[in-house]
Amino acid sequence: MNLLLTASGLRNETLREALRDMLGRPFGSANVVFVPTASVAEPGDHGWFVADMVRLHGLGWREFDVLELNGLPQPMVLDRLLHADVIYVEGGSHYHLARSITGNDLAGGLLAALESRVYVGVSAGSMIFSRNLTEHSADVIGDAADLHVLGATTVQPPFGLFDWYLKPHLYSPSFPERDEAWADRIVARADFPIYFIDDDTAVRVIDDKVDVVSEGQWRFHP
Repeated sequence: MNLLLTASGLRNETLREALRDMLGRPFGSANVVFVPTASVAEPGDHGWFVADMVRLHGLGWREFDVLELNGLPQPMVLDRLLHADVIYVEGGSHYHLARSITGNDLAGGLLAALESRVYVGVSAGSMIFSRNLTEHSADVIGDAADLHVLGATTVQPPFGLFDWYLKPHLYSPSFPERDEAWADRIVARADFPIYFIDDDTAVRVIDDKVDVVSEGQWRFHP
């Protein structure tokens, strides 16, 4: 399994080179599927979404597919995922994304696809692998309102691969409240490990090995 879990996509050459290494060939000889599902649950201006999609497309893929996880038959969704070499899952609401995967019974098929493909997560797309993605972590992190706005009080982790939780956008200008003090308050409440990463950082998972790729700043609290 090859996961590159970013906060804001492939914003710098270090992250792009990490993906090239994981893919094992040039982008121009590979297919990518872009999954926008998490973004549709976010209100307001989506310039960030357009900018990231354009940046990804500009890397020059052999084929660039766009796949919404909701509303299509499950076999069609899984076939499209299997056709890609890189599965790129955009940011937005991690709760909506998690509920879309479980609600459409996609978790098992997606995990099977990841046995021979590279997964790139952006923000919400990076947060869905923790077994601590629950209503408890929503209270700890302080984003339970994002779950409740979906009309839900609980969330089931789609995969539960790791005990650590990933929280993106540390020190981000787009999230000015996410500073050192914000992270410290979360750590004081948390009873599970957390990676805090900024917009120039990714947590990389290759099989059982976990490390951090960064041109920025990050924190890990076990």
